Formats: sequence, structure tokens, C-alpha cells
Amino acid sequence: MFPCAYTGYDVIDKLILSMKPVLVEAAGLSQPTARDLVLSGFWTARGIGPIEHQLESIRLASRTDAIADGTRIEALDTAGAWVLHKLLMRLRGGDVIVTVRGLRPRFAKLLDVVAQQIADEAAKPVPAPIPSLTVVERIGRSTEAVLSETVVLLAFIGESAYALGGCFRQPARFRWRTVLYNIRIAGIDALPIVGLLSFMLGIVVAYQGAAQLRQYGANIFVADLVGLSMLREFAPLITAIIIAGRSGSAYAAQIGTMEVTEELDAMRTLGIEPMEQLVLPKIIALVIALPLLTVFADLLGVFGGMLMAQAQLGVGFGEFLDRFVKAVSITAYMVGIGKTPIFAGIIAVVGCFQGFRTKGGADSVGRQTTRAVVQSIFLVILTDGLFSVAFSVLDL
Repeated sequence: MFPCAYTGYDVIDKLILSMKPVLVEAAGLSQPTARDLVLSGFWTARGIGPIEHQLESIRLASRTDAIADGTRIEALDTAGAWVLHKLLMRLRGGDVIVTVRGLRPRFAKLLDVVAQQIADEAAKPVPAPIPSLTVVERIGRSTEAVLSETVVLLAFIGESAYALGGCFRQPARFRWRTVLYNIRIAGIDALPIVGLLSFMLGIVVAYQGAAQLRQYGANIFVADLVGLSMLREFAPLITAIIIAGRSGSAYAAQIGTMEVTEELDAMRTLGIEPMEQLVLPKIIALVIALPLLTVFADLLGVFGGMLMAQAQLGVGFGEFLDRFVKAVSITAYMVGIGKTPIFAGIIAVVGCFQGFRTKGGADSVGRQTTRAVVQSIFLVILTDGLFSVAFSVLDL
């Protein structure tokens, strides 16, 4: 920075930097009330940043005239035009008349377009703040959304039933290879996690009951506790919850991704109905696989209870099985198995339904997958509670 001969003025030395704009103030002025700005270089987004603080430091005395000479500007883009317009407006705000001259026609037009855009944005009315909703309004909107989604879900169930009826009328339309593939994915591949959790659950049930049964000398009744709880409630419910988190989420993610990538539209264009290709095989496969998984969970859960009964209560395997056969009837076993096809239908339908509701991008896929899991588990537990009430009324 070199001081000028006129007090109160600063002169910026000439910067010759590649790809950067250069701002020069002429030192040889004939009138102390005039001041020329010589603009040169590349006024582009890549070069503006390093010298923006220099532009902020420029000050002109009030009630003066200045000329901004843009003859030497070699390149100008929208970022440079915005910075230049911002500089001119700031200088003009102090009763300074700044005249721009020497700009190439295309640069002058770009500067005018940027200035007009900034003026239009400033002239737009400020949007009124959105009033916050009251508690009653939030509850009403949430209720409306739930009811609307329920209606759409019922329509989806109707479409699935109609497509299933069409396949029964024309059995050749069943895609059995896809059904078998889904049985392997949702059933066989789920055996390890279902067996492990059921085994641990049987151990926990027996362990928690052992302390109370030991106080009354009723050690043998651990077979009743483990058998009835596992076969009627725990095994079907824990299996359905595991499958909802494992397979239900996979259904929603698969169909949702296909919706986002427009694969479903391509299938419809080729004459392939997504309902028959994607939804029905998953429903049929899960209705077949979930009862079998529940039987497997029953076996592992009872086995875990037997091990804990022997370790904590001294009830041998023979005694446990003898009491188990007497305490647990075939009705209790069938009650547990009979609920699983309903659970399977809920998981498959909700997962596919949320997949079809995916709109937008990857964020929507994750959101609908989460909804599929949450809604499936909620509906499974709700249905299990309704079954318990119905079986109690029927004395089963």
C-alpha cells in the first residue's frame, strides 16, 4: 500500500496475479474530488475469494465522483459480476457517484442481469411466518394422515387379494421359482437367528421362574411354565418380530429401490405386473416359512428351558419331558402355530406396501423401510393381543 499525495486517500498497488481480479486506483489525479478505479484481470469465481477482503477495505469520501474503468477486465462470470455490483452499491451508498465505463458489451450485459436479479429478489415480499400448529391441530393432522394411509393400505390388500384370485383361476401365472427363492431367503436363512434367540428366551424364562418355583418346592412345574409360554406366545411372537425386522425391511427396501430407479415402470411397460412378480411370491413364501420357523423356535426354546431346569432346579430331561407332555396339550400348540400365517401376511403386505409408497431418492427408501418395520411389529403385537382376548373368550 502506497500513500497518495492527497490526505485521506489510500492507493492500492497494482496486483498482477494469474486468474485473479486486479483492482488499481490511479495515482495521477488532476482533481482531489475525483477518483478513478481501474479494474483488470479475471473476475471469476476462482479468483475472487483471495481479494474480497481488499475490496471491503476500499472507502471513498462522501460527495465525490468516481469512474470504474473496466477496459482491462479479461473475464467475468456471475460470481465476479455479483462481487462487482456489491462493491459499486456499497460505494454509491456514501453519496458517491460511481460510473462504470469501458466494459465489453457481454460483460456489461451480464452485470445488468445480475443487478436486475438482485433488485428483483430484494423487491419480493417477505413471506409471512408459518404459524405454529396447536396441539389439537397436530393431533388432527396426524389422525388424518393415519386414516388416509389406512385406507390406502386396505386398497393395497384388496389389490393383492384380487391378484391372488387371478392366479388361482390361472395357476400357470404362479411364479413358483420366485416363491421357492423367497422361502429360502425368508425361511432357511433365518434359522440361525431365530433358533439362537428362541434358545436364549427359553433359558431366560426358566431362569426367572426357577427362583419362585424353588421357594414352594414346585420345581417340576417349570415344564408347564416353559412349555405353555413358549408354544402359545413367546415363540410365535419373537419369530414374527425377528422376521419383521429382517424380511419385512428387506421387502420394503427392495421394492422401494426399484420404485426410485423406475424399474417398476419398466416392468409395467414390458407387460409384467409387479403385484404378481414381487408381492404375491413374498406373501406366499412367508405364509409357508413363518409357521415352520415357529416350530423350530418351539423346539429350541423348550430345549433351552430344559437345560436351565436341570442346572437350576435339578429337573432331569426325562422328568421334564414327562411333565411337558401332560401340561401342554395339542390345543396350546396349535393356538401358537395358528397365529403365524396371519403374522406372515401382515409382515409381507406392510413391507411391500411401504416399498410401493417410496418416492424421491435414497432418503425415502430408508424412511419407508423404517416405517415398514415399525408398523409390522406394531400390528403383529396388536393382532397377538386380539388373539389372546379371542382365545380367552373361546376358552382355548
